[in-house]
Amino acid sequence: MAKATRMVGVTDPAVEDSILAYVKLLRATRWVQTMVETRLADCGLTLTQLGVMEALLHKGAMTQREIGRIVLTSPGNMTDLLEKLSHKGLVVRERSDTDRRAVQVDLSDAGRALISKVFPRHAQDIAEAMSVLTATEQHQLGAMMRKLGMAAEELTLKPRDKGTKCAPDHSVSNELEVT
Repeated sequence: MAKATRMVGVTDPAVEDSILAYVKLLRATRWVQTMVETRLADCGLTLTQLGVMEALLHKGAMTQREIGRIVLTSPGNMTDLLEKLSHKGLVVRERSDTDRRAVQVDLSDAGRALISKVFPRHAQDIAEAMSVLTATEQHQLGAMMRKLGMAAEELTLKPRDKGTKCAPDHSVSNELEVT
């Protein structure tokens, strides 16, 4: 006899297992992220700002678009993010000589000094959070997350059936009918 699921509308145990794994993934991510964000807030940085500065530290100057692809943020959010980092004096932006539409971004001296100080502690915080896993488990987790991420990216880019709509049905009246 097939195992019954505990989730409303879910009849496939494999789907239930997927949801449970997903919830565990999100919970673990949120706790590690909360720990990291708390430390970064003490330095006046958000996790995304750190991601931008870390990318510039390790990869060198890039266009705004290239940074957005690395830190997975929208062009509009990237503009706002870079504006804030620029206002703090942590990055410098310069229009490209060859393509006036492109904005080249690099760390300022102050930004390089800050990220050079903050990143090693950030890396240590992540290592501390991951230390409950053996080196082998960390490699396995990394491989599984890469596999999951690549598959999710492929599914995201693939045209999908609209399926069940989540928008409320506005045809239902909220008024009580009096008889």
